[in-house]
Amino acid sequence: MDINLTDIWVYLAETPLLWLTLTLAVYLPADWLYRRTNALPLFNPVLLAIIGLVLLLLATGTPYATYFDGAQFVHCLRGPATVALAIPLYTYSATLKRMLVPLVGALLVGAVTGVVSAIGIGQLVGLSDVTLRSLAPKSITTPIAMGISEQVGGLPSLTAVIVILTGIVGATIAQEVLSVTRIRESSIRGFAIGLAAHGIGTARAFQMDAEAGAFSGLAMGLNGAVTAIIVPLIVSLML
Repeated sequence: MDINLTDIWVYLAETPLLWLTLTLAVYLPADWLYRRTNALPLFNPVLLAIIGLVLLLLATGTPYATYFDGAQFVHCLRGPATVALAIPLYTYSATLKRMLVPLVGALLVGAVTGVVSAIGIGQLVGLSDVTLRSLAPKSITTPIAMGISEQVGGLPSLTAVIVILTGIVGATIAQEVLSVTRIRESSIRGFAIGLAAHGIGTARAFQMDAEAGAFSGLAMGLNGAVTAIIVPLIVSLML
């Protein structure tokens, strides 16, 4: 069967599927480059893909809403993907039981530190009140963070950008920071990454090993729940 590339392009250009296709087309070379450079943090595939897509949208004058209409299928898969993180965690249930108490302590300290440090540093550099409220839930996954931001008077769209940047930075420097601090156990490394860098960090943790990824997914989910509770309280105290 003959394949006419021009017909395929015309079809894609007339349907929202175009932007889903281009998202994959941008990400796959970025992932290839990342692997070819021995997982050099500077070439994080999520970072490269975002930069590539932003440049493409700017060059074509395409509104983000138009892009999202086509790429939202990937967005819809985030929920099932997050739930699926419980499957690898089951493999390490014995480790989870052994470390339950210290992990709960780390969760509480990490969640509070993430919110307080974000607001505190923002106040020191003179950020506006709205920006501070948008910045508070930066360390949790985007859908939860946007809902919290709206609840406390922030800008959900600004929060989404901050959350993505937080995840990219965390995924980029996490392994090096943990190595400098001589943290070797995979479960601890993964939990720390998920606590600080949510979904993007969890993807990076799975590249390290399965145990790190499983505990990173656990931290991401628990941190979302805890942060949803503490952000309104901390914001009311600090702002």
